[in-house]
Amino acid sequence: MSIVLLIILVVIVVVLVIYAIATYNGLVRKRNDTEEAYRQIDVQLKRRYDLIPNLLEGVKKYFRQEQEVLTQVTQARSQAMQPQSPGQQAQSEARLSGAIGNLFAVAENYPDLKSDRVMLDFQEELSSTENKISFSRQHYNDSVGEYNTRIQSFPAVIFSRMMGFTEREYFEAVGPERESVTVSYD
Repeated sequence: MSIVLLIILVVIVVVLVIYAIATYNGLVRKRNDTEEAYRQIDVQLKRRYDLIPNLLEGVKKYFRQEQEVLTQVTQARSQAMQPQSPGQQAQSEARLSGAIGNLFAVAENYPDLKSDRVMLDFQEELSSTENKISFSRQHYNDSVGEYNTRIQSFPAVIFSRMMGFTEREYFEAVGPERESVTVSYD
C-alpha cells in the first residue's frame, strides 16, 4: 500500500511541476507579447517625431510672428522622445498632439500655407501616422489586458507573484484625447 501512495505522490508532484513550467512559459510569452506591442508604439511615435522637423521647416517661412507656436511643438517633441512609463508617455504625447493642433490652428490664418503642397502632404502623412499610433496603442492595451488577466487568474496567480510577474500599465489617453469631438454644421 505504501508503494501505491508513493506513486500517487510522485504523480501529483510531476503534474504540479509540469503545470508550473507550462504556466511560467505562458506568462513569459504574454509578457513578451506585451513588450513587443509597446515597441510597435515606439516605432510609430518615432515616425511621427521624424515628421515634425520637416513640418516645422516647411512652415517657418510663413510663420514670422508665430515663433512661440514653433517653440511649443519643438519642446513637446523633445519631451515626448524621452524614455518614460506608458502613463507618462501618454501625457507627453497628449501635450505634443496639443502643440501640433495649435500649429494647425494658427496655420488656418495663412491661406498660402493651407494650400501649400508640402503642408497638405504632411497633414496626410501625419494623419496616417496618427491612425497607426492609435492602432498600436489599442494592440498594446489588448496585450496588457490579456497579460494582466493571466497573472491575476487562479491558479496562475499563485505562481505569477513567486516568479516575479507583475502587472503592466495601460497606455491611456489623457487630456484632449479623452474629450469628445464636437462637430458643427453651421
